[in-house]
Amino acid sequence: MASPLPLWSAGALLSAPDIVERIHRDYAAVGADILVACTFRTNPRTLRAAGRLEDGAALNALAVALARRAAGGRNVLVAASVGPVEDCYHPERVPAEAELRAEHRQMIAWLAAAAPDLLWIETMNTAREARAAVEAAAEQPLPFAVSFVVQESGDLLGGDTLEDAVAAVAPFGPLALGLNCVPPRGLSALLPRLRRATALPLAAYAHIGNAVPLRGWSYTQAATPAEYAEYARGWLELGASIVGGCCGTTPAHIRAVTQVVAGR
Repeated sequence: MASPLPLWSAGALLSAPDIVERIHRDYAAVGADILVACTFRTNPRTLRAAGRLEDGAALNALAVALARRAAGGRNVLVAASVGPVEDCYHPERVPAEAELRAEHRQMIAWLAAAAPDLLWIETMNTAREARAAVEAAAEQPLPFAVSFVVQESGDLLGGDTLEDAVAAVAPFGPLALGLNCVPPRGLSALLPRLRRATALPLAAYAHIGNAVPLRGWSYTQAATPAEYAEYARGWLELGASIVGGCCGTTPAHIRAVTQVVAGR
């Protein structure tokens, strides 16, 4: 399925909602405890660029409803993804503070109305955007987690130290802090730094199979389901409470991870 910009993943809500629901069902069937709704790109900036801003509330409600239906009564949480307002790999595009606050407030208001179980603020590449997102989240009666995308040094893609990013969001009471959208080997190397920076529960979910190295990284990485599950085992041993999959992972990867997590 083609996913052209600006809508990217949000386009599937318009063209193939049945496939979105089927994908969620596939993950629920292999034992996922959290389904992340298809809201990574249903934010005001993306919808405005696509001429669909008036559909914001409806598209976010649809995304959450599809994940909820796919859970099928299982004991599965539905999280609503909150991504950067711009490109997650281009921190230089993060807008001014007033825009950040207004757009995250609107996005999170749409999501709160859709009634997910929690907000999943992810792939944050600057401390100031992470703070703007959690400020908006803290205005709503929903728990939230925050995950950062970092470079090989362990600092955020925008150059903030991981410690400064943690300090920016911690006062707002996140349920958990995490790292995502980096190669598994890099996540394993950097998770201890996050553990030293916070006593909160940790989340870890990696990006695999990208054709070229991600921005801020000197290497790319693929992983079979069995290999990925071994990385997940290591993340648990490093203190992670939540492990999952980012770009490139499949239900087969999550099935392998659930076998590692079972009984822990």
